[in-house]
Amino acid sequence: MSYERLCETAEQECRDLEKYDGIIYTCGSTGCVSSGCQDVIQAITDCIASHDIAGRIKLIVTGCMGLCSLGPLVRIELKGREPVLFKQIDSLTIRLIILEYVLQVFRQKDAFVFPYFLEQFVVPQDLPFFTEQKKIVLANTGKVDPARIQSYIAREGFMALVKVLSSMTPEALISEMAKSGLRGRSGAGFSTAAKWDIARKQQAAEKYIICNGDEGDPGAYIDRSLMESDPFSVIEGIIIAGFAVGAAKGWVFIRSEYALAASRIEQAIEQARDWKLLGNNILGTDFSFDCEVRLGAGTFVCGEETALIATMEGKRGTPSHRPPYPAVKGLWTMPTVINNVKTLANIPPIIRNGADWFRAIGTEGNSGTKVFSITGSALNSGLIEVPMGISLGRIVYHMAGVAETGTMVKAVQIGGPSGGILPPPFFDVKVEYESLRDLGIFIGSGGFIIIDQTVSLLDLLLYYLDFAVDESCGRCAACRIGSTQVLGVLKKIRKGRGTLDDLALLERLCMAMKNASLCGLGQAAANPVFSTLKYFPEEIEGYITTREVDTHER
Repeated sequence: MSYERLCETAEQECRDLEKYDGIIYTCGSTGCVSSGCQDVIQAITDCIASHDIAGRIKLIVTGCMGLCSLGPLVRIELKGREPVLFKQIDSLTIRLIILEYVLQVFRQKDAFVFPYFLEQFVVPQDLPFFTEQKKIVLANTGKVDPARIQSYIAREGFMALVKVLSSMTPEALISEMAKSGLRGRSGAGFSTAAKWDIARKQQAAEKYIICNGDEGDPGAYIDRSLMESDPFSVIEGIIIAGFAVGAAKGWVFIRSEYALAASRIEQAIEQARDWKLLGNNILGTDFSFDCEVRLGAGTFVCGEETALIATMEGKRGTPSHRPPYPAVKGLWTMPTVINNVKTLANIPPIIRNGADWFRAIGTEGNSGTKVFSITGSALNSGLIEVPMGISLGRIVYHMAGVAETGTMVKAVQIGGPSGGILPPPFFDVKVEYESLRDLGIFIGSGGFIIIDQTVSLLDLLLYYLDFAVDESCGRCAACRIGSTQVLGVLKKIRKGRGTLDDLALLERLCMAMKNASLCGLGQAAANPVFSTLKYFPEEIEGYITTREVDTHER
């Protein structure tokens, strides 16, 4: 594999697409699969064959197109016309669209008028859900075929790797990443360059890279969608990280429930090997690096770095004391860099466009973008990518479309079981690590749940604490016993048997968990409780002061 062949492949892919008068892009990611996209894909294939237009129209099955609540999604791009995104498509509707839109355009060309009866399936081009996004990580999703490396190469795929191996030293690469200001896109937001630099400076026989795809937060599906939709960007990021720290081996650690994501990552790895972009002497250099998939057992705690490492070593997935940190002593005691899927997907565009380009997006100290998965009481649910520094209110009322529904928002919950809950008076806060942290909120995985007035926050807390109890590895008492005790107090209050003293007890228990738990699960499990006590005290006090006790609950 050479730079010249990559360029030739990109040019050939573009020429091949230019031959067609139109392209039909169909989402084939998990969200649309669950709502019937396979039937839509088959219907499109049948229509192309039956109308004998295989030489004029091409079907490309892509990954996630973002607007998951309106799937299955189909985007049709015909020459001379603006792209049209169709929503909630079934096999009958797509046949009608091909017959009354695609074929009629082919016949009438400029004289064609879009049928009014199809307008109900069209997503407006000016929808804020799309217009207010800034796509870096999601730039390829919904546009490339995740099963073909040529499709990725046509969109500058592996050009960042070419740049790194042909003109940069590991030290220069780490310096460029430091200049970009990229911070880990899940968890505490630690500097990516600093983590790489620590591992780079270690003296060891081997070093490793692990991509953490063990996404387990309820309401979060960003990593899954990225691995399904743009797997080659993740692989390219892993290879570049390996060059930076001097590693020769990498793994993508994926939860076993993510079958489609694992399949597409494995397929991407095999194709990268076939194209000599993984293996020995990549791009004709003396740099060699290989990668493989490792499946997790589905436990939430294994998203924590040291628990993940223990699982990969064949041990029980429990966290370990830090320091030493994995970058110093990780997998099999060797220096190991563990980066999240979203973090690694940021690396190729940063290298291609430069650190200054990336740093110009977002705010000082919070450069770039953040991907969120919107769920809950929203008109528009799905994946969005926004510049760091955007306000929460802009996401809730404009992008999620809550204002259009007339829904009264009670709160937003950010970051899953480790995050916190904020009421509308704080929706002007900027999406920044520090700004949210000051309010007791951690961005974490990027789960973004909009909560309306019909939801009991106490019931939500019961759900999250029950999740924490169930997912605790049990190694440390602070988490094992603390989460169980907090859940017990919340259940007592929910049944109407609580007292005001229980509120003080909740705070003490939560503080003990935060200060004494071994890993992030126990330390952050109390965050939803803390934020609810702080911003919504009436949600809990109401069950103590006003609720009548059912005699059956005594």
